[in-house]
Amino acid sequence: MSITAKLADLGLTLPTVPTPIAAYVNCVRSGNLLYLSGGLPIDGDRKIIGKVPSTVSLEEAKEGARMIILNRLAVIQDAIGSLDKVRQIVTLTGFVNSEPDFIGHPQVINGASELLVEIFGERGKHSRTALGVAALPLNAAVEINLIVEVEA
Repeated sequence: MSITAKLADLGLTLPTVPTPIAAYVNCVRSGNLLYLSGGLPIDGDRKIIGKVPSTVSLEEAKEGARMIILNRLAVIQDAIGSLDKVRQIVTLTGFVNSEPDFIGHPQVINGASELLVEIFGERGKHSRTALGVAALPLNAAVEINLIVEVEA
C-alpha cells in the first residue's frame, strides 16, 4: 500500500508546506539523507502553544507531536515528490516546552514516534531523543526535527 493510501486509510491529510519563520529552510538534502528543520504544532488557525502540563495537557502535547509529523511529512513530500521514496526514518529529536518538574517528555514525543510507525511500519522505527526545555519559538508546546533516509 502506498503511503498516500495509508494516510487516507488512517483518515489523515497532509497540511500545506509551512513557510519558515526565520532565516532557514525546511529541509536540506545531503546524499540520501534529508535533514528537516524543527516543526511546530501549527496548522492554519490550529495551534498547540503553552507549557506542558500547566497550560497544555500531556494528551494535547502528544496530539501536537502528531500534528508536527504530518507537517514534516508534507515537507518531505515537497522535497522528494513522494513519501513512497522514504527508506527509513533515521532519527527524531523532540523538544517539549515544559514546567521544570515535568518528566513526561517521552510520552509527549511518543505521539510522533507512534504515528511514524503506524504510517511507515518498520521503516518508521527510529532512534530518538526527547527533551524538556524552558521555552520554544512562538511558545509552541512541542518542536520536532527529523533525519530521513530516501531513495537516490
